[in-house]
Amino acid sequence: MPVFSLVALAQDSRELINQGVQAHKNGKYVEAVNALERAVDLNPSDVEARVYLATALMSQFMTPSSTTVEIGRRAEAEFQKVLRLDPNNKTALQSLASLMYHDAQGISDFGQRIGKLDESAAFYQRLLAIDPANKQAYYSLGVIDWTKWYTPWHEARTSMGLTPEQPGPLPITAVRHELAEKYAGVIEDGVVQLQKALAIDPQYSDAMAYINLLIRERADLRDTPEEYRQDIDAADAWVRRSQEITQAKALSPGYTTPQRIRVGGNVQASNLTQKIAPVYPLEAKAAGIQGTVRFTAVIAKSGVIQTLTLVSGHPALVDAARQAVQQWTYKPTLLNGQPVEVVTQIDVNFSLQP
Repeated sequence: MPVFSLVALAQDSRELINQGVQAHKNGKYVEAVNALERAVDLNPSDVEARVYLATALMSQFMTPSSTTVEIGRRAEAEFQKVLRLDPNNKTALQSLASLMYHDAQGISDFGQRIGKLDESAAFYQRLLAIDPANKQAYYSLGVIDWTKWYTPWHEARTSMGLTPEQPGPLPITAVRHELAEKYAGVIEDGVVQLQKALAIDPQYSDAMAYINLLIRERADLRDTPEEYRQDIDAADAWVRRSQEITQAKALSPGYTTPQRIRVGGNVQASNLTQKIAPVYPLEAKAAGIQGTVRFTAVIAKSGVIQTLTLVSGHPALVDAARQAVQQWTYKPTLLNGQPVEVVTQIDVNFSLQP
């Protein structure tokens, strides 16, 4: 092919890539995919074009309005093609890990779900082999460990008729010991991975939130109330630390912490002026997953949500709950006639019942 033809093809490909990237930035994912597919057709070995195409497909798949798994499969296939061209491509490795984790949330069979989570973890391990300072990869490995452990722990509590508010340890010794034998290592690995993320970023409040969950739930495996209480106290300390850091990030330089009061969740709910209902994740609904996601929230003087700290909830429901609650607004809370910040508990319920 003449040189000028190759140059023209390269220019056309670059123009299509630019069009696709701009469309993606504007949230026009279908338009982005169309442009980037044409760019890939012009130059199938262009890693950059394939990464952008796969990313646009993944973004389209992750939108709440997406109703087909086929888009997700196409994104996965494109990222696999990227790895064949560039085995150490960080974007492809991290995106495939994320897609595998997302797929796992929609699998009702526990064994198959664990297998998909293991696939996700394997991609994160590959990513860490070339990028050992990737805090998000360590964090995600910790979340995967928690996800593996959460279901059997929750089922054990439910089978014993325990409500979320009832303290442990689990009253049936045989069940408690069986869970400890199977999952003590998983819990410990989760804590270790999250601590590695914190070693990279000591202000990583999300990692602290999941350490809290692992330790708080691990308390149910203890043999005495005293040991149980020790774990709960340790978990509470992580919650406080996470809240302090999250709140500090929200403050502008030189701004002092405003006066703040704690208000019960039911009382604060009466002050709601805008409540956005969460979008029930299709994968969770198909898998029959329901339950309550609980946050500790800091509400600003103006009534908007300032920070949210996860306390508990099924991993398949957490993101949907967070996205909804972040849009809630409240009437300002007054103390001596002056607006103050509020610390409260917010529960988001997902039920398959009409």
